[in-house]
Amino acid sequence: MNPTIRRATPADADALCAIGRDTFVETFGHLYPPQDLADYLSYAYGPTRIGADLADPAKAMWVVESADGVAVGYALAGPCDLPHDEVTSGCGELKRIYILKAHQGGGVGSRLMQTVFDWLEQPGRRLWIGVWSQNFGAQRFYERAGFAKVGEYIFPVGQTKDLEFILSRG
Repeated sequence: MNPTIRRATPADADALCAIGRDTFVETFGHLYPPQDLADYLSYAYGPTRIGADLADPAKAMWVVESADGVAVGYALAGPCDLPHDEVTSGCGELKRIYILKAHQGGGVGSRLMQTVFDWLEQPGRRLWIGVWSQNFGAQRFYERAGFAKVGEYIFPVGQTKDLEFILSRG
């Protein structure tokens, strides 16, 4: 059976925190010193931040559930806050899209991304994504969705500074 995608609620907060931490560690954990990784995970995927995102009426989150009802992924979208001169208050951003590796494939990522875009897209609205410069798979995924690189910025993970690409379409 296909995983289901639904809007996240405050009741999903703990699962979203865990998915965020687990997918980040699966994909990027080997890149960072332990303290940098711990500090970032606590900040980015802690209950305070996830709760604030869920409560923000300008943002939306979706959860992906496996056939047995277990949360295996999520996405977050809202107003764009990437550091680019062309970002305006009317721009939208896919801020996070995470699916546990064991549940990737079969089109669930594309379905989740389309769900986010259905919510984000409005006439004349430009969409944005930030992606790690060395995450080539994600870059190809976003290129297939019509995004192109328009800038770069530095993204801190603890004391580590990563080069991120800014992608846009529309």
